Amino acid sequence: MAGLLIAVILPAASGCGIRSDIVIGAQTFTETKILAEMYKALIEDRTDATAEVIPDLASSPLVLSAMKKGDIDIATLYSGEIFNNHFPIEETKDRARVLEQAQQGFLKFYNLKWFDPLGFENTYAFTVRKDVAEQKGYTKISDVKPDAGSMRLGVDTTWLERPSDGYPAFSKHYGITFGTIYPMELALVYQAVANRQVDIVLAYSTDSRLKAYDLKTLEDDKQFFPPYDASTVMRGDIAKKYPEAEAALTKLIGTLDVETMVDLNYQVDIEKKSEREVAVSYLKQVGLLKE
Repeated sequence: MAGLLIAVILPAASGCGIRSDIVIGAQTFTETKILAEMYKALIEDRTDATAEVIPDLASSPLVLSAMKKGDIDIATLYSGEIFNNHFPIEETKDRARVLEQAQQGFLKFYNLKWFDPLGFENTYAFTVRKDVAEQKGYTKISDVKPDAGSMRLGVDTTWLERPSDGYPAFSKHYGITFGTIYPMELALVYQAVANRQVDIVLAYSTDSRLKAYDLKTLEDDKQFFPPYDASTVMRGDIAKKYPEAEAALTKLIGTLDVETMVDLNYQVDIEKKSEREVAVSYLKQVGLLKE
């Protein structure tokens, strides 16, 4: 099925079979599209290579399959991808060790160069309204423990049943049991907490709705959730063929923190700017474009 999807997507997006020097893949969610446009802008600004973006690839396994086949050359992936059975790993939640395994494993088994992190991670995050956080002094997950028994939790339905990083494992890890749990679609949790229908929700750490609804993310102080640091990933043969493109992309390493990524996503999702506009504006703002 993955091969069929790639075959359908790529020729249609590549202009009647005329392929750019470098093809950049992006998943369906906003930040990967913004980052893909940053990669394209940097490559075309700092090298003689041409680049194109293929958006809306359904999943990271599809992205990896396309990269393995040579249909895509560059993408954004997250260090926690190692937990999806691509190769043997050491089970750990240590951030540095997870990254190390991603860099070593994907190079060995896929010939993919996994860059050092961009500076943020996109992972599950417990979130409350900012006024509640200020009133109660909540800054980390452990802070809610005394009040948890009377709190209403809004949560993505699937998370409740996940064996390793779902609610039962979380409850045991933190010693926290919430009073009432409301399963719902992830898209609804932000509005539910903003409208005071629930008290705390499980969200994604770079979602633009955190800013739109003025929500506060609580620190995972006991490191329950696996790390998902975002990195640029490039096929090894393309890195060798276009070393100047690899050098251009290294300029992004460490430049994007969580707050910045939330803001960039907000500009696209809420303010309805294009991914290209937001990407180029940011690169100019931080002095990474030569033009």
